[in-house]
Amino acid sequence: MRTEGSWALPRSERGGVLALLVGLLLTGCATLPTPPGSEAFYQQRAHRRELALRWGARPSAPPRLAQRIEPGEVEPPCGPLPQGWPQHADSDEELLVPLLGCPSVGAYLALQRDVDMALLVERLDDWSAVQLGTLGPLVDAQASRTLVAKRASFLLQASRDYGAYAQVFALFIVHTSFDDELEQLLLLLAKDKELSQTLGHMEAVRQELERRGLKLAAFPERAEQRSDVLRGLGKAAADALNSSAVSQGARYANMAAHLQQLPPAYQQAAWALERALAAEHFSPANTALGAFDQLTFGVPLGFYQLGVGTAHGLGELVQRQYEQATRELAPAALLVALYAQGKAARSLGRAGGVGARLSLPELRLEVLRNIAWQMTERLGVEGVGELARYMRASREAAVLVGAGGERAAVALWEAQGNVARAQAWLAEASSERPGVPEPKAAAGTLGAMAALVDEAAGLSAEVLKAKLQWAELEAQGPRLPGDVALLKKLHATLSSPPPGVPEGYALWEEYRAYRQARLTELEQGQAAQGPLRWEAYEQMRGAFARGLAFERAMVELLYADARLPRAQRQWLQDFHHPRIETHVGLSKPGIPGVRYADVLVIEEQPPAGQSPRVETFSFKSRYFALLEGDALNAQMTTDARAALDSYGGTVDIRRPSIRLSATVQRVRLVYEGGMLLPQKRGDLKTAMGKAKTKVPGVEILVR
Repeated sequence: MRTEGSWALPRSERGGVLALLVGLLLTGCATLPTPPGSEAFYQQRAHRRELALRWGARPSAPPRLAQRIEPGEVEPPCGPLPQGWPQHADSDEELLVPLLGCPSVGAYLALQRDVDMALLVERLDDWSAVQLGTLGPLVDAQASRTLVAKRASFLLQASRDYGAYAQVFALFIVHTSFDDELEQLLLLLAKDKELSQTLGHMEAVRQELERRGLKLAAFPERAEQRSDVLRGLGKAAADALNSSAVSQGARYANMAAHLQQLPPAYQQAAWALERALAAEHFSPANTALGAFDQLTFGVPLGFYQLGVGTAHGLGELVQRQYEQATRELAPAALLVALYAQGKAARSLGRAGGVGARLSLPELRLEVLRNIAWQMTERLGVEGVGELARYMRASREAAVLVGAGGERAAVALWEAQGNVARAQAWLAEASSERPGVPEPKAAAGTLGAMAALVDEAAGLSAEVLKAKLQWAELEAQGPRLPGDVALLKKLHATLSSPPPGVPEGYALWEEYRAYRQARLTELEQGQAAQGPLRWEAYEQMRGAFARGLAFERAMVELLYADARLPRAQRQWLQDFHHPRIETHVGLSKPGIPGVRYADVLVIEEQPPAGQSPRVETFSFKSRYFALLEGDALNAQMTTDARAALDSYGGTVDIRRPSIRLSATVQRVRLVYEGGMLLPQKRGDLKTAMGKAKTKVPGVEILVR
């Protein structure tokens, strides 16, 4: 293998080369540089590069970032697409720009289905195809085979032209390829009797391949053929031509340009290799190049974004959360987040005076952290690592998850990486009830349950606990499985709060206690369903707090109404002397448990010989803004039936000051209005009418 030492120039030429090459490497633009020559030059260039890295040197024209995308928003498509793309694209850059503009893996996969990707990949040169392979899996199998062939072609050329530096590019290809693609690549090189001549000399690459379960010994090369003699003569002739200074300079300039398009981690590895080569060239005793541990950083599958600090940031998060986190967990969680509908901002910068220039896409770390935490919450630390390995092993698995998001990721995990089984599971499984997406309260704004206790209003800790249990029971957000063994494994996710949640947040501590209590209930057979996931619990608690505020406002309104002359009352006209009680415990004959009515109104001075009139109120702060049609009808009917079952008919009043059995004459279900109501008010009126018809005895109102 050719080393950088073979590119040395006569000492008289080194001074000019030094000035030229330093300028080129720091500015990122250049004509053809000549290769390095002196020890002083090596040391000075390495020092300048380290300074640039330490102080975060940036291109002169920073890329424009895409508009912020929050979790839950509809992601934009890849576009707008140039007219006539890709048929009329005249360059590799024009072919790649629309693909680089995709905001997520899912959008990237969707765009591919409208394009002849096999033809597109065929039109790209080898290096552009390698870059395309970093964006995600190719949907079309033929396009994938074409990509593998171009990766092999690039490796062969890099091995001939870049010497020891080819190892850096080989690792980049390994890290950005799926296991089944790597197997095809090794088979292709072995079939052409090029495997030992390329990857066989690269110790770091062999180690990384073995870590992925691919040993070069398992890919025997074909036997010698007569054509190999002619190929050997051709290589010898090419080596002779490449020995000229002009050829060496051109190849070095080409390599430097490619290096600048690699993520920073690979650039750092190349700089470390350069220092090692310099030491070897000028110090005969130092002949070992090292094991290149800095190269095998465990990235299972990379986008360009992996080199923009994202893996490091996610790694800090993981290490903070899980003491048992392994070296691979951070990139594994990043990989899962990218594919499970994690939104990524991609950028396209313009270099002044030279037209469009492709730049590295950048990830929205905050969004990916949330996605990674949610997947870890659902699958656990080990589960996320397993899922990442399944996705890395198969291009088809990555396509499944990229197109199907979190549900597909969970299906692949449950199918233990079997794509066909996961697809069958997705086809048969009933969709998870997501419920109505409640407006999310700002992190840190929901206080502890103790702050909601109001003994004067009858809202004791016991009553509050019972009402919260009822709210949790009817919550329709996503839940974790009621599997005791799995929940115990997922306990590690509770060691620290999710991204964006402040330390010491009372609601997070409440959620941890809730999870432990639900686990205990499941162990004892007292619960039928698993706990709500964190976001669903947070939404439920936000709606619960909003409901209590609406309830307090309605109670004040009823007290004010009771003080008015009977003829002027809006709510309590049927009472002579109404007595308003809040959070009253009610039990019903033959039905276990106690229900707490939001408000019970009883006649204090009933006519002689008659039982006192009793009415109950149930207040709901329900987010109806996104409901319509049958969904709205079903929700209102369910609420009306629950109010009648809990607070209607014959009840035993369990308040010490009012011990009696009574028949409730009227149950009123009152919804909070305003911004919570559906946009189509006609749908609201229709739903109220249908609920009254199906559940007679309940009056439905909106306030």
